[in-house]
Amino acid sequence: MAGSTFGTIFRITTWGESHGKALGVVIDGCPAGLELAESDIQRYLDRRKPGASSIATQRREADQVEILSGVFEGRTTGTPISLLVRNTSQNSGDYSEIASYYRPGHADYTYDQKYGFRDYRGGGRSSGRETIGRVAAGAVACRVLACLGINLCAYTRSIGPIEADMEHFDRDMILKVPTAMPDAKADAAAVKYLEEAKENLDSVGGCMECIIEGLPAGLGDPVFEKLDANLAKAVMSIGAVKAVEIGDGHQVSGRLGSENNDAFLIKDGKTGKATNHAGGILGGISDGDAILIRAHVKPTPSIFRSQRTVNRAGEEITARIKGRHDPVIVPRAVVVMESMAAMTVLDALLLNMSARMDSVADFYKTKR
Repeated sequence: MAGSTFGTIFRITTWGESHGKALGVVIDGCPAGLELAESDIQRYLDRRKPGASSIATQRREADQVEILSGVFEGRTTGTPISLLVRNTSQNSGDYSEIASYYRPGHADYTYDQKYGFRDYRGGGRSSGRETIGRVAAGAVACRVLACLGINLCAYTRSIGPIEADMEHFDRDMILKVPTAMPDAKADAAAVKYLEEAKENLDSVGGCMECIIEGLPAGLGDPVFEKLDANLAKAVMSIGAVKAVEIGDGHQVSGRLGSENNDAFLIKDGKTGKATNHAGGILGGISDGDAILIRAHVKPTPSIFRSQRTVNRAGEEITARIKGRHDPVIVPRAVVVMESMAAMTVLDALLLNMSARMDSVADFYKTKR
C-alpha cells in the first residue's frame, strides 16, 4: 500500500491496523538534541484515545506509547525515531459479519475495488486508530515548534447545530470538556444534543479549527507547494474530513475586494495587517499573522440503525452494524488536526532554511 508516508524533510511513515497487534510511526528528519520523553508524546495521545467520555467509543485502550529508537539519554539522536502503541482491547468478533457486505459511508467497497481484499476488522488502515501514528509524530513536531516559539491550538468549533461562542473563548476549557470546545456553555448543549442522537441510534458531524501563532513570514512556495495547499492536503487526509478552509474560507466568495483585502500597516515597527481575512497566508506564503485552518467533519458513518447496502455477491440487503463507535468524530480528531498542521509547518520551516543565500551563508559562518 502506497500513501502512508508524509513530509519531505520531517518525514513520517505510519503503520498498523485497528485490530492488529500494534500501530505506530517512524519519524525521519527530526533534528538531534531535542529533549524528548514518552510523557511528551503521551499527553497528545491521551487527547485522542477511546473510552475517555460518554461521547466517545467505549473501546478501552491505554494507548501507551513506547519509544523504540532515535532517543538516547532523553534527547533525539538525529536517527529515525520509532514509536509504538500496542492494541489491547480489540474485539474482532464484532466485525466478522461485515466481511460479506459494505457498510454505508465506509471505505469497505472502495478498498475491495482497489485491492480485491480488505481487513474488515474495524476498518483496518481506514480506521480512526490509524491516526495514533500521526498524533505521536505530531507531538514530536509540536515539541520542536515550541522551541522556536511557535504554538498551535486546535479545538471543536461546532457539533451539529451547536457552535462555540468565540467571544467567550477559553483555551483552558478545550482540554477539560469532552467536546474539546473552548466554551463551557456550548459544550453542555453539545453533550445534550449528542445524547439525543445516541438515543435515536444516530451520529453527528461538526467543525474543528486550528490556530498557528508565532510562525514567521516567508514559509511556503508560490506554485505547487503553497503552504495553504499543503495544510489543506494534510488536514483533508484525516478520515471523515470533507472540506477545509483557510482564514475566512467560503465567506470570501460573497465579498467585494474592498471588503476582503487585509490592509497593511506598521505594528511596533514591523509590517502587519489590520485584519486577517486571509488566515495568515498570501500567495501560498505565510505573512507572519496567525494561521487559521477550519475543517468540516462528516457524521460518524457507523450508526446502529438498519441501513440498506449491498453484499459482495451483488445482492441488496439490510444490515445493522455492531461494535463500539463514536457518536461524533470531531472531539477526538481535534488533536489529529493539530498534529497534521504541526508536521506541515515544521517541514516548511526546515525546507525554508535553504530559500535565501544570506540564510545559508549565515548558518555556515557559525560553523567555521
